[in-house]
Amino acid sequence: MLKEILGVADDPPARRRWFHDDYFDLFVWQAGGEVTLIQVCYGADATERALVWDKEPRFLPGRPAGAAGSVFALEDAAATLPEEVRRDVREKMHEFAGRRLAVLSRRKRFRRASWQR
Repeated sequence: MLKEILGVADDPPARRRWFHDDYFDLFVWQAGGEVTLIQVCYGADATERALVWDKEPRFLPGRPAGAAGSVFALEDAAATLPEEVRRDVREKMHEFAGRRLAVLSRRKRFRRASWQR
């Protein structure tokens, strides 16, 4: 479960918050009560990856391999987040996973039975 690390320096005009567990580091920037930037770091050691979302709905710098599974694991870890943070993080990460899964499910070739040719 993610726990908030207190005493993190702000990034004016936004308030920066850091949540951590054994697998995830979640950084959230809020300005005027609105989430403006989300950074999810996941993995261990040399396999660590990051997903970044900014207010202009897009993910940067791309979609690392295996990210969709980590998005769903984040759902469980985020159960202890404050409601306003959990809601926004969940929405943005599911948006990401939906896009990623849609791309993975496309096939370039289909197997067909002989009668379908």
